Amino acid sequence: MIKLFSLKNQQQNEAKQGNTGRKRASAAQLRVQKDLSELSLPRSCTTDFPDPDDLLNFKLTIQPDEGFYKNGRFIFNFKIGPNYPHEPPKVKCETMVYHPNIDLEGNVCLNILREDWKPVLTINAIVYGIQYLFLEPNPDDPLNKEAAEALRQNRRIFEQNVQRTMRGGYIGSTYFERCLVR
Repeated sequence: MIKLFSLKNQQQNEAKQGNTGRKRASAAQLRVQKDLSELSLPRSCTTDFPDPDDLLNFKLTIQPDEGFYKNGRFIFNFKIGPNYPHEPPKVKCETMVYHPNIDLEGNVCLNILREDWKPVLTINAIVYGIQYLFLEPNPDDPLNKEAAEALRQNRRIFEQNVQRTMRGGYIGSTYFERCLVR
């Protein structure tokens, strides 16, 4: 009986000192847990958590099954900051891709990752937004102006450039590593 009281007193003292031995989840971590529990990935997408204890940093792999980028594998790195959901996650494409809306450094031009972000948006919305970029590249809001111009001027040449780069090849002096899975 005495041990129970001393344990309870010890826990109360630790709680007063903020020393419970357990880290409290931040608002961002709680929201990400909720978003991930409700995540409904299309069959062309998978997630990977290199550190299972860190839900704020993960990878998304997209393997489009239609469109210009069919059979490619594209990996995106998600970094979710402490102000999520009030600020959008930082999303970078790790796979160098010839795409009007993704530059050669991996920056992604998606309106909900910038000016149109709202706290009600979720990880699911971002995944579907990125997937849509592969189905319908947008030459009117480009990060890669050369790719956008090729898409606007001649879709067939744009498609040939996409295929060349996905097989591992050059566009101008820029080399793209192979990202085809079949």
